[in-house]
Amino acid sequence: MKSALAYREPSSPENWQELPMGELVLEEINSAVATWTPKFFGYHLLKIGALSSQIDCKLSPIKHQVNVAHCREKSSVIADIDDLPFTEHSVDVCLLGHALEFSIDPHHVLREASRVLIPNGYIVLTGYNPLSFVGLNKIIPYRRKQMPWKEQFFTPMRVKDWLELMGFEILEDKRLLHSTLSGSTQNNKASKLKTLWQRLASDYLPSMGSVYVIVAKKRVHPLTPIKPKWRLRPSLTPARVPSMNSNKVKLR
Repeated sequence: MKSALAYREPSSPENWQELPMGELVLEEINSAVATWTPKFFGYHLLKIGALSSQIDCKLSPIKHQVNVAHCREKSSVIADIDDLPFTEHSVDVCLLGHALEFSIDPHHVLREASRVLIPNGYIVLTGYNPLSFVGLNKIIPYRRKQMPWKEQFFTPMRVKDWLELMGFEILEDKRLLHSTLSGSTQNNKASKLKTLWQRLASDYLPSMGSVYVIVAKKRVHPLTPIKPKWRLRPSLTPARVPSMNSNKVKLR
């Protein structure tokens, strides 16, 4: 298995328009996330990465929503997403929109999100599915040098394994857009989604969606302290020896 650690500086996009059919991808992600945002309660919602800042979370009861990114235009807090400037257990929801593909160390990004997340808090991740039609673009030589195919994609199964190892419970794994995403948003995208191939792929190949949305909940089991067992001094109990008179035979 290829290591998740990148040995070069990835080119992180600052908006969805820089990605192929990015507006369509964002629209589908907003639709999928909209079913979960009303269920998120708490005080703080953290959007990690420049792309996460554009994901719509208006339906969430959480009013304080903070965007963390490396660029000034798309963030309210400028910081590295793998070194979040927040204390432990201080955030109720973490949202990472396509953040793993464009990070140097995706493991550390997830660990940082888990660190700032409160127990029973939620994490939402989106990304490209390499085992899909969009992953086929990596086979084409000239597309391998273009964004986003020049970056490393992680399968949803691998991402879920990382989350489960950190104690998360997977609540949903949804796949979107059974397409290569190699077209342009200027085309008639509505007609593309309604083609026979799109309907057949979504019905019979649901796991081949080009974009995944994973929702997980942080489970923290409380520690039960082991009480010391007090050693009581053993009491001296004399052994009972049968009386010798009871064994005597009566003589007549």
